[in-house]
Parts: sequence; C-alpha cells; structure tokens
Amino acid sequence: MRPLLCLFLAIAPAFAAVDGMIVNGTTGKPEPDTLVMLIQPTQAGMQTLGTTKTDAQGKFSFDNNDASGPRLIQAVFDGVQYNHMVPPGMQSTGLQIPVYASTNKAGTARVMQHFIVLQPGEKEMNVSEGLLYVGDPSLTYYDPVNGSVRFYVPPEAKALTSVTVNPAGGMPIQRPALKTKEPNIYKVDYPVRPGETRFDINYTVPTTSPMIFTDKLIHGGAASNLVVPSGVTVKSDDLELAGQEPKTQASIYRIKNANFKVEVDGIGSLQQSEGSADDSGQPQVQEVKPRIYESLYWILGMAFAILGLGSVLLARNAAK
Repeated sequence: MRPLLCLFLAIAPAFAAVDGMIVNGTTGKPEPDTLVMLIQPTQAGMQTLGTTKTDAQGKFSFDNNDASGPRLIQAVFDGVQYNHMVPPGMQSTGLQIPVYASTNKAGTARVMQHFIVLQPGEKEMNVSEGLLYVGDPSLTYYDPVNGSVRFYVPPEAKALTSVTVNPAGGMPIQRPALKTKEPNIYKVDYPVRPGETRFDINYTVPTTSPMIFTDKLIHGGAASNLVVPSGVTVKSDDLELAGQEPKTQASIYRIKNANFKVEVDGIGSLQQSEGSADDSGQPQVQEVKPRIYESLYWILGMAFAILGLGSVLLARNAAK
C-alpha cells in the first residue's frame, strides 16, 4: 500500500491544478463571465487543454493538465487577448491575471523611443527601426480600424511584410504590416496593453551613389535616434552627434527634424563575423536578422535590455 502511495505522490505534481482569478485592472474588481483557455505549446503547435469561464467572483480552474511543460493561460476581455505564462515548476494556483478595458482614443498609448539603424551593403542597405510604446496603466489602446500602431516607410523600401511585436511579459510574435490610405504610412492591428511594447520593423532600400536616405517621424514627443556602424559616416543638417557606443563603436545621432534626409557613405554592419581566419578587421557585410536588436541594447539603454531579455527567456521556455 505504501509503495502505491509514494507512486501517486510522485505522479500527482505532473497533473497539478491551474486556478486563479481574472481581475479587471481598470476597475480593480474581479471580472466574471470571462473566457479563459489553458494552452500548452508543443512541437506541433498550440494545444488547447481546456476552456472555461470565470464565475461570479472572477475565479477559474483547470484540473487536468500536464505540468511537465510550459502552459499558457489566455483570457479574452473587451475584444483583447491577455496571456500569462506558467513555466514548469512554477506556482500554478492562486494566480491573478489582470485584464483591462479597451479604448480607441488616440494618445492613450505613446511612443517614448524611436531608433533607426542603417547598415549599408554593396547592393542594398538594411534598415532596422524600433518603436517603444508605453501604454496607459489602466487601459488597453486598441484601434483595429486605423491601426493601434502606425509608422512611415520610405517609398523605395523593399521586403517589408511583417512587424515583430515584443509585448511586456510575453513572447515575440509576428504581425502583418498593412498599408493605409495615407502614402507610405503603414499600420499594425495589435493592442497596446499597459506597460511597454516594442515594435521592430525591418526593410531594405537599394544602394545608390551617392546613398541618400530619407525618412519621416510621425510620433511627436518621442526621443528619436539614428545609429550607424563603425566605418560608416553620415552627413545631414537634420542630425546631431550624440556620442559613440564604446563596445561596437557605433555612432549615435539625435534626429532633430521630423522630415530628414541623410547622405550615407561606407559599408558596415553591427554584427561582425567571428572565428574567420581571413578576418581583415574591417566591418563585414552580411544579412542581418531581427537579432540585431541584441546589439542595440548596449546603445539604447537598460530599458530595452530588460524587455528583450524577458522576451528571449519566455520564448526559450515555450520552445522546450
């Protein structure tokens, strides 16, 4: 009898309950009748383990689930989905998951930082942009018609199909970059929740001689900077040198005017080749993926570093 009891106690944690309460962060009260789903990421995709609704006290519970892997709790409220990751071995009972009232009122979420990185190659220049949105502490900004997120892209841009969204406390996801009725203005249909959300935009423009890059800032009040790698120089009356990043030797410029034009000279990348016997010590031209932002954290401050590290760790947990 005792061995059977020991076996039961060993197996029980693998099927521990998941329960908690959905709390309305706008009112501060429990939210009843809210749809809640328990999902487990697998190699075959997301597997739904259970679906329920909160009771009159805002509580929910799932009894039969596999606790050996990561689980994702999804709550849908006021047209917006809220996610809460439960890593293996972490507490899965007594959880409190906040949801918020949605609004499409412009100005609810603001762009606090905007950076543009130019990495010119022989035939084309890679352009990486980042928009750091800060949401209202008690509301979710969501405008599916006009786009919660809007940005300008030069008319000569190529290869822009999607935007990488890095939500606070969530996993990086892809969302389509949709054209608007305004020339060269794109939008993203994605809610900006309370906290910080970063939107990463990548595209290329053809290399010309001389290389002229033009852009337009449409978010007033945001701190906007342009970054170029070591070995690349820029000329513009619209820029002011802010300094040089000591690790990568990248030059950082403050963008002074909303409509600006830059003459770019040289070839370079923020990512350097490693372990090459033929390394000449000069910047190497290579295709740059969204991982470029790992280098930019050194340039743009600890705020982006913390946000990016959290996204990476959650993504790794989900992939296990």
